[in-house]
Amino acid sequence: MRKIGKILIGLILSISLGLNWWQWQEKKNYPDGYKVEGVIDGDTLVLEGKAKIRLRSADAPELNFCGGQEAKAYLEKLVSGQRIQIKEKIMDLKARPMALVYVGNELVNQKMIESGWVKYHSDATSQRKNLKAAQALAREKAIGIWSEQCRQTENKEKPECNIKGNIDDNARGRKIYYYPGCAQYNFTVIEKNMGEEWFCTKEKAEDSGYAKSKNCRD
Repeated sequence: MRKIGKILIGLILSISLGLNWWQWQEKKNYPDGYKVEGVIDGDTLVLEGKAKIRLRSADAPELNFCGGQEAKAYLEKLVSGQRIQIKEKIMDLKARPMALVYVGNELVNQKMIESGWVKYHSDATSQRKNLKAAQALAREKAIGIWSEQCRQTENKEKPECNIKGNIDDNARGRKIYYYPGCAQYNFTVIEKNMGEEWFCTKEKAEDSGYAKSKNCRD
């Protein structure tokens, strides 16, 4: 057991030294920060050298979901052609680098969350309180993905299509549908920014991979 412990400590120290060396090299090669070459979506940038960086603590809608294009456009407005500074960089679960991104003294992550076009993702950064407060303000104002454009409890465009297709994050993305009369129907919100949908028939919902909620009775 002692031998295994020593090996683990050695690995941790090696990784720590490697990260410190890598960060030193970055500062050496890019003392004035990185130039933004492009924007992929509402939370991902392409930097000089074709490196990609994601906004830490911020989740933008997919480009084909409600708010996806707006989030990308707003991020482009903030960073296109600018030089950015990267702080508190880590890897996400898919081994993609993400960080707090600054243009001058302006925290881009916070500006995106304040705009309402991206959702705050809880993360232990030094700016956690500010980012959380930014989302609370966006929700209070009902802007961006928090507006009726993307969050709906009734289908005003097509009232006859009133079946709610909901994606349950607590059940590994399981797709469930509810129709009027289901126990949770009135409380279910369609988050179109997350890819949730309205359906006109149960058959259409099932064809799209949704299963009837166990709280629904025929």
